[in-house]
Amino acid sequence: MASPPQTGCEPLNLWIGAVVPVVPTVTLNNGVEIPQLGFGVFQIPPEQTKAAVLDAFDVGYRHIDTAQMYRNEHGVGEALAESGLARDDVFVTSKLNNSNLTRDDALASFDRTLDALGSDHVDLFLIHWPLLTVTDVVARWHVMEEIYASGRARAIGVSNFQPHHLRRLHAESTVTPAVNQVEVHPYLRQDDVRTFDAEHGIATEAWSPIAQGKVLDDPVLVRIAEQAGRTTAQVTLRWHLQRGDIVFPKSVTRARVEENFALFDFELSDTDMADIDGLDRGERTGPDPDTFDYVPG
Repeated sequence: MASPPQTGCEPLNLWIGAVVPVVPTVTLNNGVEIPQLGFGVFQIPPEQTKAAVLDAFDVGYRHIDTAQMYRNEHGVGEALAESGLARDDVFVTSKLNNSNLTRDDALASFDRTLDALGSDHVDLFLIHWPLLTVTDVVARWHVMEEIYASGRARAIGVSNFQPHHLRRLHAESTVTPAVNQVEVHPYLRQDDVRTFDAEHGIATEAWSPIAQGKVLDDPVLVRIAEQAGRTTAQVTLRWHLQRGDIVFPKSVTRARVEENFALFDFELSDTDMADIDGLDRGERTGPDPDTFDYVPG
């Protein structure tokens, strides 16, 4: 069994003559390193994606999270091409669309992802949803293993998988997912999923890290933010980082993109962390992975 993910603190690279601020990295179970803080492009319109990603690069982000379902991989690829950054200096994740259920469809869609990104590889490729009522998740995972074996994905993983989904993969496949990307925020700590992931060497990524803004007016977070001289979004994202989550906030507003990156010159106390932990309500902002079965037409 693979060892649990490890975190480190190493500078990512140089760009336009300035040292990019230090961002912690997480070492995945196959040795690949992923920046713990990234930039998400979910819900960014395709025509705005290139500009948003270029802004993120300018601020210092070197980790971009996209998906076939977002329909903006091409914009990410355009930003990569125009940024002047070396491809190896940027960590790019994409995800298999729910409509690609057969081996041939999945492989063809992966080729289209590489074309859209203008790259010969992705750093991480994920199954987007388990879709247990629609298809055989193990068969789809075997296609992911095939992609991984080809060398065109440096790591593979899953998104929105619960422990019982992961147990099937452990029992019926060879490669342990490197990552499990799930909804996590102060109102949904997902401790059972995170514990299972850690015990099996799977890194946890947190989507909807601020609960689509629902946590930002919480009195506990407001109090901690006022004491720290920070925003509630920064406090929430810092909570994720100190827990060991990989996180990728999204914004098309330059000031907010900068705010979300300014997380590495302060720390939350143990008391602050415990107070935020106490906000858990088991409250989702997105679908339940055990019942979600949406397949685009």
